[in-house]
Amino acid sequence: MTGIKALARHLDLSIGTVSRALNAKPDVSEKTRRRVLDAARELGYRPNQAGRSLRHGRTNTIGMVLETGNASTLGGDTFFMHLIDAMQETLGSQGPDIVLLPCRSADDPIEFLRRQVARRSVDALVITATRRQDARIALLVEDGMPFLALGRSETPGDYPWIDLDFDGVARASVAELARLGHRRIAIAAPRRDVNLARVYIDGYRAALAAHGLPFDDALVLRASASENGGLAVAEQLLAMADRPTAVLLGQELMAIGVYSGLQAAGLTPGRDLSVIGFRQNPQLRFLSPSLACFGLDIRALGQAVGETVRQIATAGSGDMPRGRIWPMTWVPADSVQPPP
Repeated sequence: MTGIKALARHLDLSIGTVSRALNAKPDVSEKTRRRVLDAARELGYRPNQAGRSLRHGRTNTIGMVLETGNASTLGGDTFFMHLIDAMQETLGSQGPDIVLLPCRSADDPIEFLRRQVARRSVDALVITATRRQDARIALLVEDGMPFLALGRSETPGDYPWIDLDFDGVARASVAELARLGHRRIAIAAPRRDVNLARVYIDGYRAALAAHGLPFDDALVLRASASENGGLAVAEQLLAMADRPTAVLLGQELMAIGVYSGLQAAGLTPGRDLSVIGFRQNPQLRFLSPSLACFGLDIRALGQAVGETVRQIATAGSGDMPRGRIWPMTWVPADSVQPPP
């Protein structure tokens, strides 16, 4: 790998001329520019990224803020690993690169983000686990730090976001169950203070009304987004005197616990209680009966997130759409059957 000084010596040109040629400055002739570029390729020249960052005020990195202490991440959910892989594929070998910024459960997420903003160590941020009123978003909007929210929020401000279709998934789930004759349908949403739970429950409630089904607050369960959370959901459902005939799960790992709880009670998912998971997750492909859920093209989603945050980092959000809801498709399976 050759630096700019060695490249200049090789060409018998000044460092300034070589630098201006590499950066396509207009005061360098096309013949000289072509000669410099050809030599750079031949010698394997690579720019000094630290120097370029100081000159241009950019780091050529994107910060991905992840809350690592939540139950689904600790339980082995690979959603973000697949997403980041697709993001990096889109950003390519020329960058910007992705820097993971793990926020532990013991950290104050506001202070954690405030430190990142003060350091200006990245050109833009992707934040996850958005809240209905999210102080992190308010901080970033006020500061002017470029960012993309992976999840919608009611926090005021003009900022871009991409979110999964939690509302549409809940509505489609209730519609399918109502079509089969279910009238008493429960829902389990993550216990954490994340906006996706509110959107999911609101969609469920609206769908019940659309199909003429009553809303019962006792059927809205909040649990850890994990196998243990699913087991707790199954235990609560089985303890009800007027047991529901179906349940919607706001996080697919819950299905493992629900299945376990039902089978321990001598019941069969689908036949005795219809179960709809959220996302089609390869970790659950061996569940029996197979889990009805919703398909998500996570690679396409990661590519869209990568392209969007690259634009934000380099050119600003500008005319970019403020919000984008990512579609998901119904995947029928044996865990959904007519009510017993």
